[in-house]
Amino acid sequence: MKDDSADPAELPPLLIVDGANVVGSVPDGWWRDRRGAAERLRDSLVDVARTGLPDVPGPLTVVLVVEGAARGVTQVPGVQVESAAGSGDDRIVELVAAAGPSRRRLVVTADRELRARVTALGATPLGPRTVRRPTGPAPHAE
Repeated sequence: MKDDSADPAELPPLLIVDGANVVGSVPDGWWRDRRGAAERLRDSLVDVARTGLPDVPGPLTVVLVVEGAARGVTQVPGVQVESAAGSGDDRIVELVAAAGPSRRRLVVTADRELRARVTALGATPLGPRTVRRPTGPAPHAE
């Protein structure tokens, strides 16, 4: 994860997304297909990687951390996927630490304990709504 060839301060901000927490933040039936829900989240993050967030312009380096039934979700251009061997929270903390303190690191989760752990490492926690883009029915062609 760490890129020793560039000054971390010059790298794009690193956005790490707690997949299980963000997927679970919307009661849309995700529990029936955890892997599919993680894939939909991954796909929605492609635009975030390109355009950024309201206070963080893109491009961003986006890492989606998945665990449990969502392990094995593949990466797509713009979104790296990390399948946690154990705890997704522990993997997120490892990624934050590996990126180093001079790189801007943002972690998307509502998990209070995880937010405290990454804040202690100098990362900025953000809530799930930060990356949950509104989705609705496609407009009807008339």
